[in-house]
Amino acid sequence: MTHNSNSVIVIGYGNDLRSDDGIGPKVANTLHLRNVSSLAVYQLTPELAETVANVDLAIFVDACLTSENNHVQVLPIAPISSMVITGHTADPRSLLALTKAIYSYCPQAWWIKVPGVNFELGDRLSPIAETGVAIALENIAHMIDKFDTRIEPARQQVNQR
Repeated sequence: MTHNSNSVIVIGYGNDLRSDDGIGPKVANTLHLRNVSSLAVYQLTPELAETVANVDLAIFVDACLTSENNHVQVLPIAPISSMVITGHTADPRSLLALTKAIYSYCPQAWWIKVPGVNFELGDRLSPIAETGVAIALENIAHMIDKFDTRIEPARQQVNQR
């Protein structure tokens, strides 16, 4: 299996019927960037390994409790092979490990955690979560710009040969 050159996917996950838990899907559904695929899912499942194996950059977006951190976190992540994925998981590192185990490939990956305060039944995000979504979208655009400029000079060198 080969991945598409310079391809990017943003996977936002969470339950959009549990208020701020819907941060990840909100980011994925709001994102409209050229040459970037986005996917909103309730949870990370083993079936996503094939999707992840076909990209150069994977960005995962999820909600976190403000007690965990009250700022948007942008974390580079790598596969954790000790984690076994059996049904679903809330940790993208185990999905990366599964991808690597099956496809012998793992893309560069980042995990964006956006703080939320309300995880009760509901379909609206809190003001804190809305602000976090905007910050996450800005971070994603910046990351993709940096990623594109990192890849483009390498392509030009190959084309000049």
